[in-house]
Amino acid sequence: MTMGFQFIITLFFTSVFLCRTNSQTAPDTVLNCCEGDVLVLLDASGSIASYEFSHMVSFVADLLKPFSLGEDEVRFSLLLVGTEPRLDFGFETHRTQEALQAALRQVKQLRGDTNTEKALDMARDRVLPPGVPGGTRPNLPRVLLWLTDGVDPGQVSEPMKELRDEGVAVLVVSTGHGNYQVLRQVVTPPVEDHLYFVDIDDINIILEDVRNAIIEIIRAERLKVRDVSSRSATLHWRPVLAGSGYYDIRFGPVPSGGETNPGGGPGTSPGTSSGHYQRITRPSNADTAQLTGLKPGTKYQVTLRPESNVNALKTLTTYFTTTPEVLSPAVVTVSESTTNSVRVSWGPVQADSLQSVQVEYSALPTGKLQIAKVNKQQNYTVLKNLQPDTTYLVTVSAKYASGSEKAMSVKACTQEVLPALADLQLTTVGSDSVEVQWKGAEEGLRGYWVTWEGDHSRVTQPSERSSLYLPPSSLSTTLTNMPASARVCVSPVYRTARGEGLCCTARFKDALTWGYNS
Repeated sequence: MTMGFQFIITLFFTSVFLCRTNSQTAPDTVLNCCEGDVLVLLDASGSIASYEFSHMVSFVADLLKPFSLGEDEVRFSLLLVGTEPRLDFGFETHRTQEALQAALRQVKQLRGDTNTEKALDMARDRVLPPGVPGGTRPNLPRVLLWLTDGVDPGQVSEPMKELRDEGVAVLVVSTGHGNYQVLRQVVTPPVEDHLYFVDIDDINIILEDVRNAIIEIIRAERLKVRDVSSRSATLHWRPVLAGSGYYDIRFGPVPSGGETNPGGGPGTSPGTSSGHYQRITRPSNADTAQLTGLKPGTKYQVTLRPESNVNALKTLTTYFTTTPEVLSPAVVTVSESTTNSVRVSWGPVQADSLQSVQVEYSALPTGKLQIAKVNKQQNYTVLKNLQPDTTYLVTVSAKYASGSEKAMSVKACTQEVLPALADLQLTTVGSDSVEVQWKGAEEGLRGYWVTWEGDHSRVTQPSERSSLYLPPSSLSTTLTNMPASARVCVSPVYRTARGEGLCCTARFKDALTWGYNS
């Protein structure tokens, strides 16, 4: 009696331990999260011990348990590797977790040779092609999860590469520690997220990592909000209506209590929160909608309900926050400056909420204030009749219908007037000197640059260029030791730049006077 009692007690606690270690609670975050087709390629050959195969099947069952199954969610298929690979069940076989789990409990090991190459041919030709009978769904993620002991995997690199090139994501779980380089080559990068080596007794420690890797690949982005501004956004979705029905879209601010999700799992809320909301509809062939009339800096909930007389389709929900309103002018720039005008631009353009815009400007330090009225649809104006070489203080002011005002100031400078040289005369003196005379403006003049060099049209060898700076009072100079043919230029110099100069050529034959020759 004593030994029998101890045996029963031991068996009881062993059963409790196994139940606790093998049971997996389905994470709520996985429910309704994803949309895609996952093929499990399971090594069922004779190189796998019965004990190891049983653990692999249990691992697969726990791995897949949390996912929601269906035509608009996740589908699974199981392909067993043996001498003659066998498709245990296809993507269209099991539509519920109950049916999937029951099928996994009935999986039998094939034994025989590890003919992975033939199994991959079957996967490529019959199981993973999109749009073929029994194949995957078009335009959805496809995943191949290969569970192997890593022993003699065969020539798998090339067929795996073909699958990857066709868009199939490849993940590998190996219960052996050999052939690392081969397995590393077949998985989809990054390797550290898609290749796992683990002892069969410890396989459950990688359960969450493998599941998360699959989720990252097949996570459904059915409802997305893009181009969010302070007062508008664009809603995008994956079309689910086939030629009939319409999309009912409702959006409104999230109440102070936070996000509401009265429909159960993430992304399946059947309606918007209570309070004010807007409603729009879009035809069955639409996949975008403009959300307008929004408030700046506000969190919104938006729901999209496909209305169809054929199928009952889920309502999708997402959230977004509009950007804070940036009152114009947020930036003011000055460009295209001339001697008597500048272009002043500002942004952003907010014509819908603006009441008026004006530009005030005055010469610093004590110039008269002038005002230019601007159409609120514009974001620039050109200020004219300004004084040359002068700094102006320019202020752009905007008044809004809400009563708020915004102003921003910048400095703008007009260009200096740069009068050109009025006249240039050269007179040769002797055989190698030339007298240079010119006429220039006096206002703002800082000096003259005189430059000369051999005339390139008559000299084959490059000649050295010389220059001379003279004060503004100088109107002539004599240059000596000149080449037989010399090009002489004189340019007026002002505070900010050189003015347009004149050039002419001196040739030493007879003592002649040479006038301006440009």
